Order: sequence, then C-alpha cells, then structure tokens
Amino acid sequence: MKVHLKTYPKEIIEKFTQYVYNDTAAFNFLLLNNYKELIATLDAIRDDKYAFEYLIKSKHYHLAAFVNAVWDDEEAFHFLVQINQPDWAACAKIIDGDEKAEKVLLQLNKKHFVDLAYAIQSRIREDGDRFISPIHTFQNIFNFKKYLKGH
Repeated sequence: MKVHLKTYPKEIIEKFTQYVYNDTAAFNFLLLNNYKELIATLDAIRDDKYAFEYLIKSKHYHLAAFVNAVWDDEEAFHFLVQINQPDWAACAKIIDGDEKAEKVLLQLNKKHFVDLAYAIQSRIREDGDRFISPIHTFQNIFNFKKYLKGH
C-alpha cells in the first residue's frame, strides 16, 4: 500500500511559520483550512506526545519524521530523504545549525523553509527558557525502517 504524503504550497508554509511565532490569525487559518497536522507538528516538537501520535495515526509520516529529525534523529532525517522530502530534511538540519542546508534551500528558492526553520529554532529556545524539556525523539512510537520495508 502506497501512502500519499501531503505537500504544502509556499503560502501554507508561510502561514505555518507565522503560527510558530504565535500568530493567532495564522492558527485560525491553518485550523479552518484543514492543516491541523501542521499545528500538531509544532505541538509534537514541543513535546506533546498526543500530537505526535496524531501525526502517525493520520499518516503524516513525513511530519512525524521531521519532528524527530528536529531533535537530531539521523534515522528520521534519512527517512525524509528516502521518501523524497528534502525540504523538510533540510529545514530540520538548519534547526540543528547546518549552514549548508540553508544555502541549498536558498539556492532552490525555498526561503520559506529557511524562515520556518528559524521560527522553530526560536520557539525551541523560548521553550527552553521556560524550562520545558522535550524528550527529543519518539523512537519507540514509530519505527521508520519498518515503514520503509513495508512500502
């Protein structure tokens, strides 16, 4: 069974970025236009296990992998590359401080993913200042190798 992974136009990634910066109008836009998985992605990055489970149950595997890749899970990063999600993979690398990934995205006219990376990085730092401690990865919840073997 082949799973179709949802793709997002530049404008939606820009709305997601605005939401990451606590923009209520962007949150409402995402919610009302059926982009709940993007809201769940930020929540999962911020250590909400129910949001992560929602991503898996609703088959947004690329976003679940992105969450793990943000927390430096190399297996999740490679999964993103294998399922042809290089923008999400590069975004995660930028959050981790990879300047080459940023240059590549900018060369490909994908500044919206660079902006998203910096927004998430800022939010992670803000959360750290509030003593929220993410558990980093949900490796026991989702096995990326198992998914790849089955598809």
